[in-house]
Amino acid sequence: MSIKLKLFFSGLGLFFFFIFFSYLVHRDLFTQFDFNDTVRLQDHISRRFDGFFSFLSDVGKFEVMMVVLLIIMGFWVVKKRLWAAVGAFVLFGSFHLIELYGKYFVNHPPPPHFMLRTENIMNFPQFYVRSDFSYPSGHAGRAAFISSILIIMILNSKLSQGKKIVLCSLIVAYDLVMIVSRVYLGEHWSSDVIGGSILGLGFGLIAASLFVKKTKETKEESKTSKSSLSKLFKYRLKIVAED
Repeated sequence: MSIKLKLFFSGLGLFFFFIFFSYLVHRDLFTQFDFNDTVRLQDHISRRFDGFFSFLSDVGKFEVMMVVLLIIMGFWVVKKRLWAAVGAFVLFGSFHLIELYGKYFVNHPPPPHFMLRTENIMNFPQFYVRSDFSYPSGHAGRAAFISSILIIMILNSKLSQGKKIVLCSLIVAYDLVMIVSRVYLGEHWSSDVIGGSILGLGFGLIAASLFVKKTKETKEESKTSKSSLSKLFKYRLKIVAED
């Protein structure tokens, strides 16, 4: 199976797992886990990090991530991968439609106000929809979506192995800090960021599959396979003719 198909089916599998996980969240199976996890993080992380985590929260907003995605799409267009760019844009939009659906129909209220620690760092007009529920986390999903695309692009590039490891590690570290910040700040429960991350990662892998080209090895294997089938077919015709 080619890397394109592996990425596509992995993303599709994560999407179906997100649906299953959302059902479990709707059934309130993670209520105690969510509360305990938030209390644990707020007890063990110093309030000195409130400003940093709040700034990270602003970085992960829709507007900022949209700019990053447009830069990626521009790069793909230059590489003559126009349909991949269009697909990524559609998937990014679809993620937010599913996010809004979840925040209106999945019965999962956000953390109480006394747990909220977010500070206003950057005040600018933003895409925002107020709802009574908090599942899934848009910040975690956007981070996973963009990060998965960037990681696949890096792994598919001609950079040295050392540079690939460093860049991918930085991206993964950013995702982990983003996830922790959403829970620590009292913006989301842990199940919110897990669900958002699963959905974002799934759609990100599907988007990345549109960009990745078939490797030479895959093409050669395909030619070899076709050649073998052709020889087998001719051999069987020869046997039939002799009979």
